[in-house]
Amino acid sequence: MTQPVSPSRPDGPAAQQATTPQFAMRQQNLARVLHTLAAEGSLSRAAVATRIGLTRAAVSTLVEELLRGGLLVEEGPGRSGSVGRPGTQLRLTDRGPCGFGAEVGVDRLAVCAADLRGEIRVRVEREVRNQQREPAAVLAELRALAGRARAEAVRVGLRPAGLAVAVPGLVTRAGSTVLRAPNLGWRDVELAGLLPTDLGPVTVHNEASLGGLAELWSRTEPAADSFVYVSAQIGIGASIVVDGHLLAGAHGFGGELGHVPVRPEGPVCGCGGRGCLETYAGEEAVLRAAGIEPGPGVRLGALTARCEADEATALRAVRRAGTALGIALSGAVNLLDPRQVVIGGTLSRLAPWLLPPLRRELARRTTVAAGGRPTPLPVTASPLGPDGPLRGAAGLAVRTALDQPATLLAPALPH
Repeated sequence: MTQPVSPSRPDGPAAQQATTPQFAMRQQNLARVLHTLAAEGSLSRAAVATRIGLTRAAVSTLVEELLRGGLLVEEGPGRSGSVGRPGTQLRLTDRGPCGFGAEVGVDRLAVCAADLRGEIRVRVEREVRNQQREPAAVLAELRALAGRARAEAVRVGLRPAGLAVAVPGLVTRAGSTVLRAPNLGWRDVELAGLLPTDLGPVTVHNEASLGGLAELWSRTEPAADSFVYVSAQIGIGASIVVDGHLLAGAHGFGGELGHVPVRPEGPVCGCGGRGCLETYAGEEAVLRAAGIEPGPGVRLGALTARCEADEATALRAVRRAGTALGIALSGAVNLLDPRQVVIGGTLSRLAPWLLPPLRRELARRTTVAAGGRPTPLPVTASPLGPDGPLRGAAGLAVRTALDQPATLLAPALPH
């Protein structure tokens, strides 16, 4: 995935102050307070001090600055569980700065806004076939949706602090160029001048990478920080999370699972190869194998209904997709030894029929089973379903904003 783009700094004395070590350290500590409250919800000053390893006096000074800036609010006393008077609880505000997430999908456009707590407060979307459309036309519609989302955000007391955009393709690490998005038909598309400019700093990322981050951020179990996330939709991407960090690869292009060949002699794929996973397990491929012709507004509801009715053709199509996913994933599992495989995207709705053949194929092909470990590798469906990339985009925009308290504490621009 690409790296977040830092906002430009103003000229003059304020900019000179921002370059001093003392200013940088203070911003870092303010950010630590914000991130701690974002991760844990309401905490007392003493609890924040314990979490980040600073004195209570130092944390109180930081908290007062954040309260004056409107980024924190105080609640009533909490239950401390220890002797003494419980401290006043602090939490991030549900007004003020917010992060915007947007998704350019093959068959939809969506924009949402999340407050500093990560809660989705605004969402607008439109089903539209974007395959082979001109990027300028697609992104003009995205800007219109973003304008609606921004207006709704303002009505609930939010102001933009940044935008992250999810696209189903390879995105340059240091820019906003889509090098290749086969399912959109895009190649070497520079998005910088086509995206909204009134939502704060803009970054563009691969949709599976953002889906994997959303999955990571939604988890509470301490041992759930190493997994392979599969975004199984019309295209199939993956992201690899190791010890809580996204493994993006040397060029940011890691996770192109959909173009791993499952059967080298198989049908031609949109990428130009043969027998790629997408030709067996992509949403459109599964629908056609089940005798359902894809089209505008045609999702997986009809296929799910047929599977629930035990229709043989539908079950065979879904099981074939699960087997193909197992073949493609076996290499990643053998190479990386993750704790879990998570299936996200629209195909996660077919989990009752998709996951059993996937698990069987993985067990047959991976060293996890061959090594005789008592518990097979867990393979689950993401509770986020198709919303992973959009939620991940909004979450990344929020976290990027929390990294830069000076921009959040600055006076808000007029709406």
